[in-house]
Amino acid sequence: MKKLILATLVLTAAATGLARAEEDHSCGNTPKDKWLSEDVIKEKAKAAGLEVRQVKVEKGCYEVYAKDSKGKRVEVLYNPANGEIVGNESD
Repeated sequence: MKKLILATLVLTAAATGLARAEEDHSCGNTPKDKWLSEDVIKEKAKAAGLEVRQVKVEKGCYEVYAKDSKGKRVEVLYNPANGEIVGNESD
C-alpha cells in the first residue's frame, strides 16, 4: 500500500512539473495577423548563429529546428509576436 501511495505522489509531482514546463514556454495568444513572418524568425535564428532546417508552428510558438555552430541539433521556441526566444532544446 505504501508503494502505491509513493508511486501516486511521484507521478503527481512529475505531471505537475510537466504542466509547469509547458507554461514556461507560453507564447501568449496574439492573433496570427499580428505575428512576425516565418522569414523574420529565420533571420533572427540565423543572426543567433543557427543553421535553420525547418520552422513550424506549435502551441502558438514558432519552433525552429536548426544546427548550432558546433553542428549540434537544436530546437528553439520563438514568441511569434516579438521574436523573443522563450525556450530551447538540444541533443
